[in-house]
Amino acid sequence: MARCGCGGGQCACTLTAGDNILISGTGSAANPFRVSADVPCETVRACFTAGPGIDLDEASGTIAADLSGQAGNNLTIGPDGGLLVPTAGGSVLTGCGLTGNGSASSPVKAATGTWPYACSPEEAGTVIACGTDGVLRGEPRGVASWSTFGEERSFPDTAIATGNVVIVDNYSATVTNPSTCNPAMVLVEEEVDMWMVLPAGAGAATGFDSDETFYMRNTGTSTMTGVHAQATKFLSRGMLAPGATVAVGFGASAGKATGGAYYYRINYNLRVFLLAL
Repeated sequence: MARCGCGGGQCACTLTAGDNILISGTGSAANPFRVSADVPCETVRACFTAGPGIDLDEASGTIAADLSGQAGNNLTIGPDGGLLVPTAGGSVLTGCGLTGNGSASSPVKAATGTWPYACSPEEAGTVIACGTDGVLRGEPRGVASWSTFGEERSFPDTAIATGNVVIVDNYSATVTNPSTCNPAMVLVEEEVDMWMVLPAGAGAATGFDSDETFYMRNTGTSTMTGVHAQATKFLSRGMLAPGATVAVGFGASAGKATGGAYYYRINYNLRVFLLAL
């Protein structure tokens, strides 16, 4: 630095440090001047702002994690000062029907049993679904209903046909599937009892629909009154759609009459079993 009269390892130039500037050294080759900036902490703090998950105290300059106070948050500060998610022994993630603690090595999952059947779960397993309320729910419960109907009908003395048995009267009742989810199997127990009069030497048959189930012939010399037999059938009437209504019934039959046989009363009983699974 010739203009400053530098020589002999010394320089006569004068250097003055401004605000926040530090100058060290003598300006010689062995001890050159060193100029450095000295910015105070309060000046630097104004350059920082707190972002998501960050808590900043501008007065002290302390930066920390901002933990949410929302219900269900189990993130805490561990005894070593680090962020901590509780694991086994302190987890709030594991509840009834769940296993695991939420860690990478032990994720939370459904607690399931062993399938003990010969068929596969894919073939015969039921469905678990999530409702609009966020609750897991199984398939609808099975529903069954049992209804009994009956009637006694009187007729004027009515001659019975001489040919094969034919339907002479019908009886029915209306039933409704109690399940709004599943189809129902319709099982019916039908009973018919036709009362006849058989003069001496007369005979006749009764039954269901066109099925003869009873035949009687009077071989005596006097009239037989109140001749009857209660016949029963148990049948499947197919499937009934969820919530649907159907009429279920059968016919009373008579035929094969000889000698002036006639009927005057029919008793009906109908029992309906609806099974929705």
